[in-house]
Amino acid sequence: MAIESIFKEKKYPFLFASLILLFCFTILLISNTRNSISYVPKITDLQQSTTTTTQSTIPSINGEDTSSAGGSDENDDDNGEKGAAAAEIDWKLCKGSVATDYIPCLDNMKAIKGLKSRRHMEHRERHCPKPNSRCLIPIPEGYKRTLPWPKSRDMIWYDNVPHPKLVEYKKVQNWVRKSGDYLVFPGGGTQFKDGVMNYILFIEKSYSAIKWGTHTRVILDVGCGVASFGGYLLDRNVITMSFAPKDEHEAQIQFALERGIPATLSVIGTQMLTFSDNAFDLIHCARCRVHWDADGGKPLMELNRVLRPGGVFVWSATPVYRDDNERDRNVWKAMVALTESICWKVVAKTVDSTGIGLVIYQKPVSNVCYEERKVNEPPLCHQLEKRKPSWYTPLESCLPQLPAVNSGGEYKWPSPWPQRLTSRPVSLEPSAEEIFYEDTKHWSALVSDVYSGGLAVNWSAIRNVMDMNAGYGGFAAALINQPLWVMNIVPIQQLDTLPAIFDRGLIGMYHDWCEPLSTYPRTYDLLHSSYLFGNLTKRCDVVDVAVEMDRILRPGGIVLVQDTLELINKLGPIFRSLHWKTKLYEDQFLVANKGSWRPTAYA
Repeated sequence: MAIESIFKEKKYPFLFASLILLFCFTILLISNTRNSISYVPKITDLQQSTTTTTQSTIPSINGEDTSSAGGSDENDDDNGEKGAAAAEIDWKLCKGSVATDYIPCLDNMKAIKGLKSRRHMEHRERHCPKPNSRCLIPIPEGYKRTLPWPKSRDMIWYDNVPHPKLVEYKKVQNWVRKSGDYLVFPGGGTQFKDGVMNYILFIEKSYSAIKWGTHTRVILDVGCGVASFGGYLLDRNVITMSFAPKDEHEAQIQFALERGIPATLSVIGTQMLTFSDNAFDLIHCARCRVHWDADGGKPLMELNRVLRPGGVFVWSATPVYRDDNERDRNVWKAMVALTESICWKVVAKTVDSTGIGLVIYQKPVSNVCYEERKVNEPPLCHQLEKRKPSWYTPLESCLPQLPAVNSGGEYKWPSPWPQRLTSRPVSLEPSAEEIFYEDTKHWSALVSDVYSGGLAVNWSAIRNVMDMNAGYGGFAAALINQPLWVMNIVPIQQLDTLPAIFDRGLIGMYHDWCEPLSTYPRTYDLLHSSYLFGNLTKRCDVVDVAVEMDRILRPGGIVLVQDTLELINKLGPIFRSLHWKTKLYEDQFLVANKGSWRPTAYA
């Protein structure tokens, strides 16, 4: 057909529309083949096959509006998410004089008052309310955005944690003092008379095999105070899980988290700690006031469970270096008998220039000592089945048998840091080795290309991070060079990957997200979740999980959710009902930014 006849018959609108469609299709084709990264399915999918890997792509999201990913606290509902409607939920504030610091499973006074005994610290253990409370935590008057790291290690805003009792109680011990609008942490303490760093060097000098930051990477600090010990060890490439019970000294763990130092609320009472076996390279206790020989020695045997074979326990307490009273002498004698019965050997015992002393015990690397004991007490635990995660699990009065890794029947210590971060974890089954390496590559690419690239998350403004479904810890490993730390949560219904996380030189714990977490409100800057909600919504209401996320997230904090579009469409309206700003990227990444909005009515 001649060009003239096309115009005469007025068919040019059809041709013009065809050209427009062809142009759009070309642009779409280019955008879908540019800047893509390989996508590795989540671990639960990978477990189904160790020989094949499903491949798809995550398209680049460069050029999207990322204004809400940077931490604004405006109550703005200008959302970029499709169908950006908010759920109609009648939110109310929690009421009461302590509502701003409310921890549901530790402040359940009805359950605590009903306890038959408090002899073994039962009142400091978890007692979660049923049903979960859905009230929102008030924000303290005068609350400010936390100070950036590393400034926050030494000072925090007083109005964010206005608790003067600890300041008064510990003023002579140089733990913390108030200075104008700030709380200042001088780096002192009961056992740190010459300062924390001198104490850290004293420990390493007492037993040179410790080698902070290379051989010793992951440690547990029992009864940690305000966690200055763990805070200063970060300078030595050591990451510390500091823990103490709630209210043993007012708000000490809250101070630690506000400072940007890893910490959690826990107690050695009647139940196991929520850590895996053989997790920590070193355990430290400076006058932590735990009766290790109580109840047949169960508290110390719990430390033995979570201490890595060949790892050490550093005990700095008066019974170690004082014998001027009968009580200290009796405690020391009981400790000698107990440690010998579990095959711990003394590798150092000394006193520093200030008169503070310590003893360092080492856990065996094989079962030989257990088998050669004249008296089988405490007995070895039966290994009839694979041990389950320690979640509401009673303390044991037996010794777990040690894993034999090498041909000599001895345990193999992880590679030196930082090689251990990317090396095969010593606890990993050979069949999962390929999965582990693929998972590591996947998270390195995803964090680089999507979270840091397309989403433009400013990691330098973030300090406390929680991965709510951590898998092998690949997300945390990909962020290792950022000035932040990650609490890796392994849900108890998922594959138990927590041993591998500790083997890599990272920290984490078990949890059930159908219950609140044992931490203070406003303690995390960023919450990350990758394919968590699918299994979760089969057991509990996603609204309850959102309430808990709101409780532990700081105002101005960020939530990163990777999940199916179906679940994102459930979460988005709930987040927006909290007046969070939300953005949806490529139908699988939901970014939410918490503001400072709170309801006016009380529950």
